[in-house]
Amino acid sequence: MLGEVGGKWLDRLHQHIAKDLRTKGWSQSEIATLLGSTQSTISRHIQKPTISLSASADEAMVDAWASELSQALAAIGPESDVIRQRLIVEFQFGGNQTLRFDKTLTGLDLDKGQQERALLRRLEWAISRLDVKRIHHVLPAVGLNIASCVKGARDAEQVAAFPGRITIVNGKLRHHETPSFGVSNHLAGILIQAHTINEAKTSIVNIKPEIKHDKVDIDELKAICEQLGYAFAQCEKGRIIGSHTKLDVIIDAGGYGWEPSLYILAHNPLELIDRTHQLSAQIGSGLIAA
Repeated sequence: MLGEVGGKWLDRLHQHIAKDLRTKGWSQSEIATLLGSTQSTISRHIQKPTISLSASADEAMVDAWASELSQALAAIGPESDVIRQRLIVEFQFGGNQTLRFDKTLTGLDLDKGQQERALLRRLEWAISRLDVKRIHHVLPAVGLNIASCVKGARDAEQVAAFPGRITIVNGKLRHHETPSFGVSNHLAGILIQAHTINEAKTSIVNIKPEIKHDKVDIDELKAICEQLGYAFAQCEKGRIIGSHTKLDVIIDAGGYGWEPSLYILAHNPLELIDRTHQLSAQIGSGLIAA
């Protein structure tokens, strides 16, 4: 509900502000800079009919707010720089219960230490979102792990992961220690290779591919990736094979003393969980194989 309603609120607000400021002489690029958007998006906002909301009272409130904002912004002028923004979300429930979140956006980049601490927190959030019911059939015998790095990493010590492995205990995912840097050489090695090839990919997880007749069905995995629009690659004992410009999924078919593995890549740990659920639903489902 928050995503759908909040998104429409924001779109209607942006539409009205864009239209008002355009009539006050602002250029589309100036409006885009202020709203954190693009000139093409602002052009669409101006040309399209105003987005409707489900409640007329909400429409009146958003429209009045947009009018106040556009008047104030017009007085300040397009040359002014926004140095800080605040985001406030509040829910009121029955029984006099209220949830309120008040966050400040500064536009500043984190320093190296802050980036690393934020990455560790994201790994904790990500593992809490994994759904056991959706991934239990692709959990490797040795357990899975999630690893992530900051952009530009070139060494395993710059990759964060969970010490040991993540396993299912009494129907729940368990990890014995919190994530830290330099604790998963194998998974980190795969990620560093992939990140060097495709720097946008900073997160990785290992799952078990489907085994048919004692071997990995690579053709089926390729078909799944093609259907999902994922770039597919292969590796042998931890070394990526061939030349690539984009990577989303890597398969290691394994061999004597080497367990087959399917590696999923993503831009961040939370996107990685979504991709893991998506691929897990296809593996072993029979939806692709003829």
